[in-house]
Amino acid sequence: MQKEDQMTTLAGVMEKLRLRKLDNEFRWTAEGFTAGKGKNYQPEDLLITKTYRFEGMSDPSDNAILYIIKANDGLTGYSLDAYGAYSNHEDEEGYDNFIRLIPIEAHEEQLNEEI
Repeated sequence: MQKEDQMTTLAGVMEKLRLRKLDNEFRWTAEGFTAGKGKNYQPEDLLITKTYRFEGMSDPSDNAILYIIKANDGLTGYSLDAYGAYSNHEDEEGYDNFIRLIPIEAHEEQLNEEI
């Protein structure tokens, strides 16, 4: 049984972010992530609070990872990484290396599962 508030599509998650005014896009540049507000963020300035993975069964363009990210200045937004043939970053290797350096928030239930 699917929970009523469970989001299963990328569009559904993006709409929920928009409604919560958390739809700031962190974009990859050579200087780090920027959210279009004239500031660049380094991995140590950011925290991944949630990750969604989408794997389209009939449409390869649905293959994506959506990272929900919070900056140390309080800005919350997302970074979308389409992967495979539909990659959306000019420097995919740079993006991948950068995103791997951002700490991931450990939720209590994750910690309990690891123990």
